[in-house]
Amino acid sequence: MIQPFDDNYFMKKALQEAEAAFDKGEIPVGAIIVVEDRIIARGHNLTETLNDVTAHAEMQAITAAANFLGGKYLKKCTLYVTLEPCQMCAGALYWSQIGKIVYGARDEERGCINLNTKLHPKTKMIGGIMAEEAASLLKRFFVEKRNLN
Repeated sequence: MIQPFDDNYFMKKALQEAEAAFDKGEIPVGAIIVVEDRIIARGHNLTETLNDVTAHAEMQAITAAANFLGGKYLKKCTLYVTLEPCQMCAGALYWSQIGKIVYGARDEERGCINLNTKLHPKTKMIGGIMAEEAASLLKRFFVEKRNLN
């Protein structure tokens, strides 16, 4: 019997996106969007590459998923993201009506939870999936960045 994919499997895919951001000198946050156990969109931070403060991993993935589905609503989709979404991304996720958000590490300063950002009433959110791996990658990025400056 084939086992369905689980949250760890998809978070590993999001971590691969975060690694791609790291390799480009971007803050290493990665995201994927899944529907019915199928990855339909990927994204990682591109704020430096595109010189665009809105080019967060989630925003890249939302746009790609909407294009793939041919519509703006992501009701049956799950977002896997390595870092708790910020207020901007949470707002976009609200409007997309995403079904579920699964994040890795918490963002105590800028995360949507501490800022009491509302999500769509039907959106479910769980956190802490592979949080140590996600946090470790972020810490490594900032240590290396500080050592270069």
